[in-house]
Amino acid sequence: MSKHSPPPQSPRDVEPINLKEALEERYLAYALSTIMHRALPDVRDGLKPVHRRLLYVMSQLRLDPGAAFKKSAKIVGDVMGSYHPHGDQAIYDALVRLAQDFSSRYPLVEGQGNFGNIDGDSPAAYRYTEARLTEVARLLLDGLNEDTVDFRANYDGTLQEPVVLPAAFPNLLANGASGIAVGMATSIPPHNVAELCDAALHLIKAPNATIEKIVQFVPGPDFPTGGVIVDSRADVLAAYKTGKGTFRVRARWSVEELPRGAWQVVVTEIPYLVQKGRLLERLGDLIAAKKLPLIGDLRDESAEDVRLVIEPKTRNLEPALMMESLFRVCELETRIPLNMNVLSHGKVPVVLSLRDALREWLDHRKEVLVRRSNFRLGEIARRLEILGGYLIAYLNIDEVIKIIREQDEPKPALMKRFKLTDTQAEAILNMRLRSLRKLEEFEIRSENDALKKEQGGLTQLLASDTQQWEKISGEIRELKEKFGKKTELGRRRTDFAEAPELDVELEQATVEREPITIVCSEKGWIRALKGHLEDASALTYKDGDQGKFVLRAETTDRIMVFASSGRFFTLEAGKLPGGRGHGEPVRLMADMEASDAIVAVFTHVAGRKLLVASSDGYGFIVAEDECLANTRKGKLVLNVKPPAEAQLCVAVPSGADHIATVGDNRKMLIFKLSELPEMTRGKGVRLQKFKDGGLSDARAFTLKDGLSWVDSSGRTWTVDALKDWLGERAQAGRLPPKGFPRNNRFG
Repeated sequence: MSKHSPPPQSPRDVEPINLKEALEERYLAYALSTIMHRALPDVRDGLKPVHRRLLYVMSQLRLDPGAAFKKSAKIVGDVMGSYHPHGDQAIYDALVRLAQDFSSRYPLVEGQGNFGNIDGDSPAAYRYTEARLTEVARLLLDGLNEDTVDFRANYDGTLQEPVVLPAAFPNLLANGASGIAVGMATSIPPHNVAELCDAALHLIKAPNATIEKIVQFVPGPDFPTGGVIVDSRADVLAAYKTGKGTFRVRARWSVEELPRGAWQVVVTEIPYLVQKGRLLERLGDLIAAKKLPLIGDLRDESAEDVRLVIEPKTRNLEPALMMESLFRVCELETRIPLNMNVLSHGKVPVVLSLRDALREWLDHRKEVLVRRSNFRLGEIARRLEILGGYLIAYLNIDEVIKIIREQDEPKPALMKRFKLTDTQAEAILNMRLRSLRKLEEFEIRSENDALKKEQGGLTQLLASDTQQWEKISGEIRELKEKFGKKTELGRRRTDFAEAPELDVELEQATVEREPITIVCSEKGWIRALKGHLEDASALTYKDGDQGKFVLRAETTDRIMVFASSGRFFTLEAGKLPGGRGHGEPVRLMADMEASDAIVAVFTHVAGRKLLVASSDGYGFIVAEDECLANTRKGKLVLNVKPPAEAQLCVAVPSGADHIATVGDNRKMLIFKLSELPEMTRGKGVRLQKFKDGGLSDARAFTLKDGLSWVDSSGRTWTVDALKDWLGERAQAGRLPPKGFPRNNRFG
């Protein structure tokens, strides 16, 4: 190439494309393909394409219920080669799931060989297993060859496959479905088909039935592995109304009595989709880590049925309490999601309610009935045409035989002589000699009459919407009888119950109850010493620090810490550092700000009321239960604006009717407790008006018992004559009675 050669030109057939537009177009195509052809089930038959193709291929292979089994490898190969050009393992996994009675509530495939188990063991390879269809699958396919559904070309255009199955079985809700597409997902738990039939029959009678009425027939899911649903009826109703929610499912357990007052718990059913092997491994790890202090031993005595034996640490324990501790930390309790995101009419992804899903299945059954009836009418018309030709032939048999023997082209001659159609003439020419008997004419006339009667009935059926729904109702009643609750397959396996409320008892049961003394220093170092100390003066602290709070408690208590920021923090007494050394900073256990000071430390008492107030004299009454914090961040209760800060937190005694406040200016005010609002969070109202300084201390007391305080010498003073200090909230007050401490505190 010379030094001054022009740069090479790009090929003329290259078309520039904007990268952003190309990516958007291709990703959208991928997303639509995933949604339509892989992840979301069709609301009408409840199947994804891979499952529908499996059933269709098995029907073509004549693997009907009662027929001989065929190798799974044969089925997978035919599905992959003819209709589903994806991985063979993915197809086999779908086949296996349809055959597992612990995965599918009403299995569509009957397997022979190792198809896996509830322990989580994998199935054998497809060259070792065999399969055929079940009666449920036969119902899904019933009428497929009678023009009940549309067909479409397969991936290479050489074959036809059904767009949807006729589905005489409510498979979407009965067997459920799950899948993850692009930007959306579906999760539908299985239900009891007898209950679905009752709901569908009611929906036929009352098309405008409310979801509340439908849920009376379908109270909740019915899982193949049983278990117990512990959700409230309101939660179940809300989930079915919106098509989104969750179901809390627990293992089924019972108590077995043992000699000498001992007992053990036996788990006989575990939640849906939980692998027993993984569950046992999880429980073993928790026991080894000493996170299940109530459990003494765990054994798996399962054979064909599930049997997990759990022994308590001590026989004095309540079984329900022990099981609650297990439900909180392992998969003996799970949440099964409900997200009824399906393809409506096979085209539009939409989240349906329970009622709408049943409605679309019923509408599909009606369309199938109409198409099946029209198909049958067409067959009857063709058969009547042929029977008419047969009758003409029998009435003129000699002449027909003569024409056939003498004419080179008998078909046109027959059509001209007897005014036959092409179909009739062809049928006569194809007639066998053995049919030329006298009895045949009678049989033809009988068949002709029967077909005309059937034709009239089908015509009336197609003309009457009421008759169509009566026909569908009859089919649903037959389905209910076949899979009713009295049958082994149809009986309800999942029950309903309410979860016991054992929160406080459970927290206490998991910690050994012992007396302790909690010590917190002025700089926020906290520790727990064994036993109740009588004299705390001998305690030592870090250099520059000193004692501030000393309280008696037990290891099962919850300790409340009130900070100057207005936040409450909750600590577990049993988890506080021991008494050796100086303890640990509270800031390591709670997310307190560096500038926060600890205002109060006390043991939580359920149902108690607290008076909280800030340094600028604002405060209110709050229920102590509302101050419990569930996280390290604490719970903000008193709103303070710097430079003001939280000043005090004191308990309101039972029966208290007045509040006494004292300021830095040594002015005291007493007002009625009813003037102070009860709130869960806020700034509160002004307690006392101060000219200089702010609030120093406050107390709630009963007026008739008098106001008490402790002086610097440790003596207790009580004053009954308090008339001079009584007033209304937010007044200035006056100097306190003689003997009131110089630090302006009640002690």
